[in-house]
Amino acid sequence: MAPLGDNETECANLVPQHFTTHTLPRAQQFQAWQDHISPLLDVRLPEDVVADDGFLASQTCWNLGGMLLVQQSTATHSYERSPEKVRFSPIDHWMITLLRAGHTWTAVDGRVAENKPGMIAIRSLGQPFRGRALATESVSLIIPIDHFAAHGGLPGASDHTVLVGHRAKLLIEFVASVEESLSRLTIDDLASVRTSLIEIVFNTVSHLVGPNSERDFTANTSLMTRARRFIHGHLLSDDLSPEVLSRELAISRTRLYELFESFGGVQKYIRERRLLAAHAMLADGSEYRKIADIATDFGFDSAANFSRAFTQQFGYSPSLVRKLRAGLDTHLKTPSRLGSDENFGALLQTLELR
Repeated sequence: MAPLGDNETECANLVPQHFTTHTLPRAQQFQAWQDHISPLLDVRLPEDVVADDGFLASQTCWNLGGMLLVQQSTATHSYERSPEKVRFSPIDHWMITLLRAGHTWTAVDGRVAENKPGMIAIRSLGQPFRGRALATESVSLIIPIDHFAAHGGLPGASDHTVLVGHRAKLLIEFVASVEESLSRLTIDDLASVRTSLIEIVFNTVSHLVGPNSERDFTANTSLMTRARRFIHGHLLSDDLSPEVLSRELAISRTRLYELFESFGGVQKYIRERRLLAAHAMLADGSEYRKIADIATDFGFDSAANFSRAFTQQFGYSPSLVRKLRAGLDTHLKTPSRLGSDENFGALLQTLELR
């Protein structure tokens, strides 16, 4: 009798996104990396290095159906997620980083956390930080905060911590086992893999950091999860407004504004989510409605206003997304913005609960 699983397909359905500077002229490498990683970080070269010296970096990004596994190698550099970037970015996910080689030092409010192989660094992308890295090889899990809502969220003390010990080692080994199987995963495998990763991350972090005793943090996590789910489910509704959201959550408008303060306000959050949904619709090969009709569906009073807001958000027009989808402007895909940092940036922004 054949063992169970022996007839599993050898055809991989999970396709990663790759980026590398190795094939570019040396003088262009650092600028290319800056552009690619800009949705997440601002990066700088060491003072004794110039761009003409080159900058070798590569990234392979796996979308596990609502969370990312990012394999990355970079030359020595410094990095920052500034207060301004945090304020104007919808990205507030948790990032769990395991170094395979190299050394990093990251500072938050004057507190420096050192990370090296065998350690796990945990960081909120909803908070500013800065640091420097020697030449590194790493794997990071980027997980929306809502994925931990069933547990009451990660403990409030998790941000800017470094974990060691046998529990951290178990997490490192589990992530390595997932990496080893990535090329064989199918779309149907993602839910169980994602659930397993979330469980082991939460159990490891909560055990080492301690239980979440911060009631306000837990309450905010629960409220934000409910708010996001309501917004995502009503993006096409004409009635989606702060007033409606306040009633749905049974909180005051003042409390609602406090909840969304780090996003630049609830109206800004709703508009950005509508633009992200419109972007996905425009890139959908089965969607053929006019851009003006899509604009109307998402609450914009004119195609011109929609195009202006869309271009401000993504750096390119709605019509360009349609052209690229149709293959009419394939020369723009590489090394254009849409072919590199848009992919990574869009993945970061469109991670959602599954």
